[in-house]
Amino acid sequence: MNKVITVSREFGSGGREFARRLADKLGFAYYDSEIISELAKRTSLAEEYISSLNERCPAPLIPISIGQTFSPAIDVRWEHHNTIFTEQTALLKELAKKSDCVIVGRCADYTLREFNPIRIRLYAELDARIERCKSRADKTEKLSDREIKQKINEVDKARAKYYLFYTGKKWEDALNYDICINTTGKNIAKLVEDFAATIK
Repeated sequence: MNKVITVSREFGSGGREFARRLADKLGFAYYDSEIISELAKRTSLAEEYISSLNERCPAPLIPISIGQTFSPAIDVRWEHHNTIFTEQTALLKELAKKSDCVIVGRCADYTLREFNPIRIRLYAELDARIERCKSRADKTEKLSDREIKQKINEVDKARAKYYLFYTGKKWEDALNYDICINTTGKNIAKLVEDFAATIK
């Protein structure tokens, strides 16, 4: 069976960089945004649309107001969410069977549990995450610390709801992972070097 590594990450913790560097170091395939491109081909939905729904919980199927039927717009988005997740699960299993790989997010630690993946979670203190976001931001993007904090909270809240909806588990629960890494004050490249040595 191929080696599969899944990486869950708090926004701004350096998870994507860690996953990419780890895949390169180990010579494994790396999957993140590539998954969205493939899902677009399989579902005939636009990449931008899939990206907007990515790692977000479907809206509840409830009437807009008492006495009305379900909103068609909500119903369609709900259907799209489930179609995307079903196709995504099938795709992740295909990729896991194809070769050794590192997969970022998307409940892969849960949906690929039959492959016995190495499940990693990266987290960091809020101040460190804000600084990382600022250092990675586009030069034209001028967000205040408060705005960055708000974005971090929004993204993490969405990921937590998505994970709970599709797995029934809490995204932040350490019991869902084999290894939890605090990246606060750490050099991601050095972390990868140390971690990769334990995998080979």
